[in-house]
Amino acid sequence: MLRPKFQEDGLIPAIVQDRQSGKVLMLGYMNDEALRKTLESGFVTFYSRSRQKLWTKGESSGHRLVLREVRVDCDDDALLVQADLTGPGCCHMGYRSCFFRRITPEGEEIILDREFDPSRVYGEKHSESRK
Repeated sequence: MLRPKFQEDGLIPAIVQDRQSGKVLMLGYMNDEALRKTLESGFVTFYSRSRQKLWTKGESSGHRLVLREVRVDCDDDALLVQADLTGPGCCHMGYRSCFFRRITPEGEEIILDREFDPSRVYGEKHSESRK
């Protein structure tokens, strides 16, 4: 098996792309165990840097990422994960993509419509999420 180059902390950035549209959904980090679990289970799994543990996307929301393909870049130090999203959104703030804001000279601009109410999916901790 191809051996990607993990960073000193044991992680590698993994860009998740919607297989159908080609749009970028999110960026997460994988360690060797998360990559193995992703390949074996067929569901995209990451390593949470804040919680210091593995998490499979959709385990609390039900909005899973079904693995279709994993690619590695030319330097072997980043992954492109192509997946199918089973729910209306990938972002914990209610958007299809985590990249729902544009930075402009005047500040930030929200460029996507919210797909779901994060407080209904994740509880009140997200009730102050961006609109």
